[in-house]
Amino acid sequence: MPTYETIRLINSILTLYYVEELTQAEIGQRLGLSTAKVNRMLRQAREQGFVDIAIRTPFQHLFDLEARLKAVFGLREVMVIPAVGEGSSAPMNTLGSVAADTLLDRLQDGDVIGISGGTAVNAVVQAIEPSRSYQVEVVPILGAVQGQVTTDMNYLASHLAERLGGTAYQLHAPAFVDTRQHRDTLQSMEPVKEILDIARRATIALMGIGSVDSEASRFVQFTALSAQDMKHIATECKGVGEIGAHVYDIEGRPCAHEYADRVVGLALSELQCIPFRIGVAATASKALPLYGALRGGYLHALITDEAAARGVLGLFDRDFRKVP
Repeated sequence: MPTYETIRLINSILTLYYVEELTQAEIGQRLGLSTAKVNRMLRQAREQGFVDIAIRTPFQHLFDLEARLKAVFGLREVMVIPAVGEGSSAPMNTLGSVAADTLLDRLQDGDVIGISGGTAVNAVVQAIEPSRSYQVEVVPILGAVQGQVTTDMNYLASHLAERLGGTAYQLHAPAFVDTRQHRDTLQSMEPVKEILDIARRATIALMGIGSVDSEASRFVQFTALSAQDMKHIATECKGVGEIGAHVYDIEGRPCAHEYADRVVGLALSELQCIPFRIGVAATASKALPLYGALRGGYLHALITDEAAARGVLGLFDRDFRKVP
């Protein structure tokens, strides 16, 4: 431990440097020290824990959430925006813009982008503004959904490819069929098989994260499952969310296999082979689906809002830190 006199000198230097904002040279002149000695004592102060630097930017709490999500779930990238209100368009536009920048930062000529549907993915497509054209291919990871053009995979693939200057592929098959046999027949047809094979070559995936809520879920909308089916998925199968129409439980394990067998698209195991997977979802209602997706290791990057982020971390604390 330094002597009292040394600590007093260090305190004077720290006050002049951090409070009065003098340069090291100015401090040396005032205290009769060389600039080198001032620099050395500043370094000594930091090494011995005499300096506590606190960063308090307006959105520091969001950056702290990002850092914790990244550490807890081993994510490569996390972006958290201020809370998005249910049904609000302006914050969703912000979410789309942030996710679009994340995609562009990663994108290279020659990439194949696999895309799912959803309101959040549509926001990304609408927000993307590349500074140049990209020689990329965009392909749906799932069949088409009738009646909702802004969340239909074929529409989104075409629109994203148009904005990027790339090539789009269309999967002319429904996302969900009546039986596994129907699914197998469709996926064996050359036009469908060809598109799914391209999707399996994807280097980047842009995916929405869906809930399995019987009233609000997009999964319900395009599968037309009954309330009894949805209750079975949630209670008997323990489903909490879906990616590409494949349901998983709170630990990220695929479940509800009788429904997954009717999906025309890539399986969860095939999605996990895509080298970089971006998940986009927001609002508190997406916390549980996101938590399951993160536990399952389906994402490399997460773009979300504060409400969903806090919900996810709350679930983690409950399950692993035993916080009530």
